[in-house]
Amino acid sequence: MAKRISNFSEITAHYDVILSDVWGVVHNGIDAFPAACKALVDARAAGVTVVLITNSPRPSPGVISQLRVLGVPDEAYDRIVTSGDVTRHLIAEGPKKVFLLGPERDMPLFEGLDNEVVGQDEADAIVCTGFFDDEKEVPEDYHDMLVAFQKRDVPFICANPDLVVERGHRIIPCAGAIAAYYEDLGGKSRIAGKPHTPIYEEALSSAREARGEFSKDRVVAIGDGMPTDVRGAISQGLDLLYISAGIHVNEYTINGEIDEAVMNAWLKREGASPRWWMPRLA
Repeated sequence: MAKRISNFSEITAHYDVILSDVWGVVHNGIDAFPAACKALVDARAAGVTVVLITNSPRPSPGVISQLRVLGVPDEAYDRIVTSGDVTRHLIAEGPKKVFLLGPERDMPLFEGLDNEVVGQDEADAIVCTGFFDDEKEVPEDYHDMLVAFQKRDVPFICANPDLVVERGHRIIPCAGAIAAYYEDLGGKSRIAGKPHTPIYEEALSSAREARGEFSKDRVVAIGDGMPTDVRGAISQGLDLLYISAGIHVNEYTINGEIDEAVMNAWLKREGASPRWWMPRLA
C-alpha cells in the first residue's frame, strides 16, 4: 500500500529529480496551489531538480507564460517539458497537410514546422489539441467528422492525452477523450505525451542537462491522473507520489472524506502501487 505523507519534505532526501505533473498538482487551471508551489521551491532549495511534465498541447514557452499568470513562481521548477513539445516531432514526421481540431490559440504548435494547416477535406492528418468548446462539447459531437476521417484512414495526432482535467471545481474533457473515441470508431492515433515513453525520455534528458547524471531510482513522479501520470510512472519504473484529491477523488470519498482503505483497494484494482500518497502536494 502507498504510504501517507503530510509534507513533501519527509521524502525529499530520497530523490535527486522530481517529475511533477502540472494541471491538478501545481494549479487547477484557474489558480496556482500555493502549498504545492512552496513544496517544489523548497525541494529545489534542498538540491532536488524539478522538471514539470505536462500533457498541455502548448509548446513550453506558452505554458511558462500561463504558469506566471496563474501565480506559479519560476523558482518552483528547473525545466518544463510539454506534450506539445514532443508532439511537434510527430507532426513534423507526419503528413504535411493537417487539420487542427482545437482552439485557434493552439496555432503556435505549428510554428517553425513545414506543415500547412488546411480544412477537413484537404487534410492528410488530424492534429488534436482539444475541443473547439470544451465547456459544452463531448466527443460524440464530432462523430460525423471523425467517421469521415476514419474512412480515409487519416491518422490522429493527439497533442494532449489527458481524458479530463480539473478547471476550478469542474471536470473538463481533453483531447485524449476525442482520441479514444476516434480509436473506438476504428481510427489510428499517434500520441507522445504521458503515459507514453517519448515525453519521459525528454523530461529525463532535461533533468540531466540541469544537474548531470543521476540514478533512475532517485527519481520520483508526482501526479493525479490514473491513465497518464500513474500509468506513465509505472511504465517507466519510477517511484510515484499519488495526489489523491485530483480527478479521481470521487472513487474513494465517503461522507466528504478520502477513505484510505477504499483508495488503496481502488489503486489495487487499477494495478497501481504508488510508493507515497497525499491529498494535495504540500
